[in-house]
Amino acid sequence: MYTTQSQGWRTAFRAVVYPNTYRLVPKVYFPEQIHDIARATKYFLQPKVLQKYMVDPARIGISGDSAGGNLAAALGQQFVQDANLKPKIKLQALIYPVLQALDFNTPSYQQNSHTPILPRYVMVKYWVDYFKGNYDFVQAMIVNNHTSLDVEEAAALRARLNWTSLLPASITKHYKPVVPTTGNARIIQEIPQLLDARSAPLIADQEVLQLLPKTYILTCEHDVLRDDGLMYAKRLESAGVDVTLDHFEDGFHGCMIFTSWPTDFSVGIRTRNSFIKWLDQNL
Repeated sequence: MYTTQSQGWRTAFRAVVYPNTYRLVPKVYFPEQIHDIARATKYFLQPKVLQKYMVDPARIGISGDSAGGNLAAALGQQFVQDANLKPKIKLQALIYPVLQALDFNTPSYQQNSHTPILPRYVMVKYWVDYFKGNYDFVQAMIVNNHTSLDVEEAAALRARLNWTSLLPASITKHYKPVVPTTGNARIIQEIPQLLDARSAPLIADQEVLQLLPKTYILTCEHDVLRDDGLMYAKRLESAGVDVTLDHFEDGFHGCMIFTSWPTDFSVGIRTRNSFIKWLDQNL
């Protein structure tokens, strides 16, 4: 969570950073991580706590990268539906976020299936871990057998991540959708969390998306998650949300942490600086 501090008419050029930690697998499984960050954030938003750290309640943002981006997006959706929550979140910033587990054959998943840092097989295993699922399902999920046409539970949600309409031609290129006619309905029966918007914010209802605050989404070309972020940006824009999409052609998953010797990559420094610049201008 990021906030800026105000002192009368003058705003200090610094931010209070509240590291919202949560319990990890295998200690707990979905949705306990969301409960953890929701409880901690609500505690921080109490007037006495904000006052203690001299935080301006009108200038509070939430942010996260990768799995943290997933939780930040889920938290943002949860909070905008809570009429009793005060103060409201001013903005959200999502850094190469994980946003869906219905389609592991988006163009970016196909293009970067064996890319280092986060290959597709590893990402699918992470999802199974998150839900305490069966590793026997991994190979079937890689080819989208969990959301095949005969899996009725997925039918209504599939259109919400139809990348042939949500992504530009410069991204879709020669890639083709992978939608098997028949698959393995048992996967969704045993892991219904795959279709829960709290785990997959990309599939949330339009009525929820239109309530969200100003949003920053950073994506990287060499990342299986690239299209998750691009599609979310498109859905948010269609819902009337003010979105800044920051795409790095030479970026890779996790690159923002590589800013110190001996891994002081240029793209790491540039993504970090771009993110901080947006926060400074919008928070």
